[in-house]
Amino acid sequence: MGKRIISQNRGKGTPTYTAPSHKYRAEIKHLPFKDTVAAKIIDIQHDPVRNGPVALVRLPDGSKHYTIAVEGLGTGDVIFAGEDVSIVPGNTTYLKNIPEGTPICNIEAQPGDGGRFARASGTFALVVSREEDKVLVQMPSGKLKWLHPNCRATIGVVACGGRTDKPFVKAGKKYHKMKSKAAKWPRVRGVAMNAVDHPFGGGKHQHVGRPKTVSRNAPPGRKVGSIAARRTGVRR
Repeated sequence: MGKRIISQNRGKGTPTYTAPSHKYRAEIKHLPFKDTVAAKIIDIQHDPVRNGPVALVRLPDGSKHYTIAVEGLGTGDVIFAGEDVSIVPGNTTYLKNIPEGTPICNIEAQPGDGGRFARASGTFALVVSREEDKVLVQMPSGKLKWLHPNCRATIGVVACGGRTDKPFVKAGKKYHKMKSKAAKWPRVRGVAMNAVDHPFGGGKHQHVGRPKTVSRNAPPGRKVGSIAARRTGVRR
């Protein structure tokens, strides 16, 4: 009897595929503000849930808050959040107040959601143009997206941009990295399995042996490969 493929097993909800959220620092959101507030960075910390560091800041009322750390900032620096702030790295304001060509990060998808885009280490987006009722932003992927002008964003580039330049070197380091994510590692290739264990398994040598593109309505035991692909092959 074969085993369930990964896409089936993931949907079951076992601890293997559940993110260890009890180890995470906090839910990272923008600083709360109505008027302009100043926050002092008191520490730069590692968060297991994300690749870039996080900054622990103290607000004027004495409360502490975690934010995404931006390149160029360190312990003791002061950042500002509000309607009327300087366009310098670390400050947070509305998209309607940010000039064209400014690199930004931790961008909201909807006003008040706390930030959804450009949050990974070394990533940033660019403000392309502004109109009265919408702002055009170029995402890290290169895609252009219209957003509400009252969406908030942080000026600058997320810290730890050179993270991918250093190789893992040994499997142990990759093991500890993947252990903090909601992912199964190491992941065995389907073509290396037996025919009873995976749709791509079996054969005299390792090859798929059937079309990799499958329908969106394929049953769970066959839904592997290029699911509902618009196109396949080398882009020319």
